[in-house]
Amino acid sequence: MRIFFLGLVVLVGVACTPVPADAESQNSTLSVSGNGAAVLAPDMAILDLAVVSEAKTARAALSENSTAMTRVLDSLQTEGIAERDIQTSGFAIQPRYENRRNNSSPQPVILGYSVRNSLTVRVRDLDRVGAILDTSVSLGINQGGNIRFSNEDPAAALESARIAAVKNAEKKARTLAEAAGVPLGKMLSLSEQSHAAMPMPMARASMAMESFAVPVMGGENTYQVNVSVTYLLAD
Repeated sequence: MRIFFLGLVVLVGVACTPVPADAESQNSTLSVSGNGAAVLAPDMAILDLAVVSEAKTARAALSENSTAMTRVLDSLQTEGIAERDIQTSGFAIQPRYENRRNNSSPQPVILGYSVRNSLTVRVRDLDRVGAILDTSVSLGINQGGNIRFSNEDPAAALESARIAAVKNAEKKARTLAEAAGVPLGKMLSLSEQSHAAMPMPMARASMAMESFAVPVMGGENTYQVNVSVTYLLAD
């Protein structure tokens, strides 16, 4: 009987002291966002280049285009551009029609054909960008010229931006908590919402045929990170 009584006391004690499964959810929290940025000088330029050829027949346009593009590809490799940094980004053969808006004939008339072969080229020696553009134009490039400056490995810049973003969020949280007169508790959650690592765009380079090294300025790339942080507000 005495054993039964002690067991009953234990059972009653457990039943009378429940522990909330989510005690922290009953406390007040504070959610803030933080942002950080880091700048990095580019070490790579990405060029968009294209050869466009027109002729009476598709065969003739293709032959002319292929000859010019072969010269360009050979020149790029001579300039030290590795094959892995040269990629065909587009190819198209299109008929060219005569404009017959004032003609009653329903059938369009084909005047010839146009062939467009485009490349994306990564140049890792920025000092060679202007000369490569100049040589490419001389050998047949007649469209494109967009330049984007990037970094092969921006990991260090992104890490610095993440650290700055978290510190920025913590500073905001402490300021708000102090203004409200409550102690700032531990961090409950941390998430990275987004980061922007966009290469700096540059104006379209001129496709004029004069022989000169195209002036190019790399500038800096800015890498941005945004975070969301939730803190517990202590009692």
